[in-house]
Amino acid sequence: MRIVLATGNKGKIKEFKKLLPNDEVIAFSEILGEMEIVEDADTFKGNAIIKAQTIFDKLEDENVIVISDDSGITVPAINNEPGIYSARYAGEGASDKDNLYKLIDELNKRGIEKTPAYYTACIAIVHKNETYTVHGWMHGNVINKTSGDQGFGYDPMFIPHGFKETLGELPHETKQAFSHRSQALELAKKVLKVIL
Repeated sequence: MRIVLATGNKGKIKEFKKLLPNDEVIAFSEILGEMEIVEDADTFKGNAIIKAQTIFDKLEDENVIVISDDSGITVPAINNEPGIYSARYAGEGASDKDNLYKLIDELNKRGIEKTPAYYTACIAIVHKNETYTVHGWMHGNVINKTSGDQGFGYDPMFIPHGFKETLGELPHETKQAFSHRSQALELAKKVLKVIL
């Protein structure tokens, strides 16, 4: 099946292609070119729906399947930051590294070396003008330094429950088995089986 991803994040595109090996997964920019989607909802679900619906409307083909993901990391010890602002925590146009180091700085300001945190992923699917959403979570701890260079985003500072290494140190296959996005995608696959 052909799935259009409503994201420009190269890390997410790569991850979705690995998680959906039997489908043709393409980024919306390959069809529509680059464009900015304003994500102004106050939940991961709201932002995921905005992205998927925007691309679905632009494609003007009700048979297309558009999938979007809004995800991020939440650290309760620092007022639940960065949450929905994970991708722009260090400001508009910030890189993954900028955001990562801002979160490390926030932990260091408070003298926190290690504290509970969790990732959330909401996947929205728009097909034939119907919208479906599913969620996945991954719990663990964040640390005030980076370790490893695998993954993307906040992975080098996040240690999932049951592990001693960060996601930045764990092999992709290990992360793929239990990540927030993998869990949400498994549920999304069930939705796709029902609606197609």
